[in-house]
Amino acid sequence: MKVTLSALDTSESSFTPLVVIEFAQDVKEETKEWLKNRIIAPKKHGGAQLLFRPLLNKYEQETLENKNLYLVGASKIRMLLGAEAVGLVKECNDNTMRAFTYRTRQNFKGFDDNNDDFLTMAECQFIIKHELENLRAKDEKMIPGYPQAKLYPGKSLLRRLLTSGIVIQVFPLHDNEALKKLEDTWYTRFALKYQPIDSIRGYFGETIALYFGFLEYFTFALIPMAVIGLPYYLFVWEDYDKYVIFASFNLIWSTVILEVWKRGCANMTYRWGTLLMKRKFEEPRPGFHGVLGINSITGKEEPLYPSYKRQMRIYLVSLPFVCLCLYFSLYVMMIYFDLEVWALGLHENSGSEWTSVLLYVPSIIYAIVIEIMNRLYRYAAEFLTSWENHRLESAYQNHLILKVLVFNFLNCFASLFYIAFVLKDMKLLRQSLATLLITSQILNQIVESLLPYWLQRKHGVRVKRKVQALKVDIDATLYEQVILEKEMGTYLLAFETMSVISVVTNCALIGMSPQVNAIFPESKADLILIVVVVEHALLALKFILAFAIPDKPRHIQMKLARLEFESLEALKQQQMMLVTENLKEEPKESGKEKAT
Repeated sequence: MKVTLSALDTSESSFTPLVVIEFAQDVKEETKEWLKNRIIAPKKHGGAQLLFRPLLNKYEQETLENKNLYLVGASKIRMLLGAEAVGLVKECNDNTMRAFTYRTRQNFKGFDDNNDDFLTMAECQFIIKHELENLRAKDEKMIPGYPQAKLYPGKSLLRRLLTSGIVIQVFPLHDNEALKKLEDTWYTRFALKYQPIDSIRGYFGETIALYFGFLEYFTFALIPMAVIGLPYYLFVWEDYDKYVIFASFNLIWSTVILEVWKRGCANMTYRWGTLLMKRKFEEPRPGFHGVLGINSITGKEEPLYPSYKRQMRIYLVSLPFVCLCLYFSLYVMMIYFDLEVWALGLHENSGSEWTSVLLYVPSIIYAIVIEIMNRLYRYAAEFLTSWENHRLESAYQNHLILKVLVFNFLNCFASLFYIAFVLKDMKLLRQSLATLLITSQILNQIVESLLPYWLQRKHGVRVKRKVQALKVDIDATLYEQVILEKEMGTYLLAFETMSVISVVTNCALIGMSPQVNAIFPESKADLILIVVVVEHALLALKFILAFAIPDKPRHIQMKLARLEFESLEALKQQQMMLVTENLKEEPKESGKEKAT
C-alpha cells in the first residue's frame, strides 16, 4: 500500500529538533500562528507537513528571554517521503546506487523500520530546509499582520519573511553527540592520517566534505612542487634553462593533479549518490520570483519570469557594475605602485635597516586591501546575482562564481602581471608574490579560524553563566545549545582557467629572459613566434593529458551506463503497460457507445 503525505500525523508534541526559526522580538502572534499553520498543514493544502513547536513553553517564556525561537522537525515517515521527493540517491543491497523511493525502501542498504540512522544528519536537515524554502504563497496578498509585506502567488514565504525582517534567521541545529564523535576522529587528536571524509559528509553534507577533501588532496599534491621549487628559491638561480624545466613540470603537474582530483571526486560523489542526482528538472530556487503559471516541461505550477528581463538585468546593470569594480581595483593597484616607488626612494636615500623593512610595508598594506575588497565585492556580487532572478540554484551559483572569479583574479594578480610584463622587475615580482601570498594566508587563518573560535568560546562562556543562573525548570541543555548556536556565523572551471593562464605567463616570462633574448639579438619577431609556438605546444600537451586521463574511472562509467540502460528499460515497460491498459479500456468504451 502506498503511503501518502496526507496520511501523516503532524500533531506530535515531542520530536527531534533539526532546524531553528528565530522571529524578530516584536513579531505579532497572528503572524506566528499563520506560519505555524502553513508549516504543519498537509502538502495538498499548500503546507510543508512538518512538526513545529516553540523552544519554550508559556511559563518559561514569561521567565526567560528569547521567546521567539521555534523548533522544526519531521516524523520518520515524513522524512523518508521527503527523501523521495528531493530525489536522494542511496546504495541498494546489490551495491548499486538508485533514487530512493518509500515503496522500495527495504531494498536499500542499511534500512530498517526500527533504525533511525538510514538518513544522515545532513540529509535530514536538507529535506527540512527544502520543504521550508518551497512554502509558496497561493491566494495571500500579504503577510498576516504586516500589510506592507506584500505577497503574490508563487512567492517564497520564507524569503519574504526574511527580507521583511519578520524572521531573523533559519539555521540547522547541531547534534552534540554526533559532533563530539566527529571531533574525536577528525582533529582533537593530532595524528598524521587521512580525514574522515565520509563522516564529515554525513554530518555537514557533500559540499563541506568535498571542500575538506580537496584541501587534503591539494596539500599532498603540493609536496612534489615544494621539493622541486625549494632549490630555485634558496639558490636564486639566474639560469633560465632551469626555469624552463620547472615551468614545464608545473604545466604537467597542474594538469595531472586536476584530472586525478576529478577521478577521486567522481568516486566520492558516486558513493554519496550526488553524481546520479538529476538536475534537468530542478525545482525553482527559493529566491526566484515571477507570475505563478504552469511549467511547460514538467506541468507543475511554479513562478514564471521572462528570460529577456533577466538578460537585461545582467547586461545593463550587473556587467557595468563588474567593469566599474575592475576599474577601481586597477586604480588601487596604481596607488600601491606609487607607495612602492616612495618606499624604494626612501631606502635608496637613507639605506638604513628600518627602511629595508619599510620596503615590505606597501605589499602588506596592499594584501590587506585586496582581502577587504574581495569580501566587500562578494556581498555585492551575491546581491546582484540574486537580483538577476535566476530560476535554478545551479544557474545562480554559476553566475556568482563567474563574477567572483573575474574580480578576484584581477584584484589578486593584476599587480603581478604589471610587475612582470610592464616593469619587468623580477626581484620586485619575487618579493611582491611572497609578501602577498604570506599576508593573505595569515589574514585568512585569523578571519576564518582564530577569530570565530575566540568569539565562540567567549560567547559560550557567557551563555553557560546565564543558563546556570536560571531558577526555572527547563531543558537547560537544549536551551543553552539553541541560544549558543543562533549567534554563530554562517559558513572549479577555475582551476582549468588558472592552469591555462600559468602556461601563457610562464612562456612569456621565459621569452623575456636575457638568455633567450641573446639567442635572437636582432629579430624580435622570430623570438615572439617561437614563444607562441612553444606555448601552443605546451597547451596541446596539457589538453592531450586531460583527454588521456578520463574524468571518471572506468568502473564508475560502467555503473552509470548500466543505470542508464536500466532506466530506459523501465521506461519502455511502463509505456507498454500504459498501452496495454488503454487497449483493454477501448472495448468497454465502444460497448457503452452501442448501448447508448
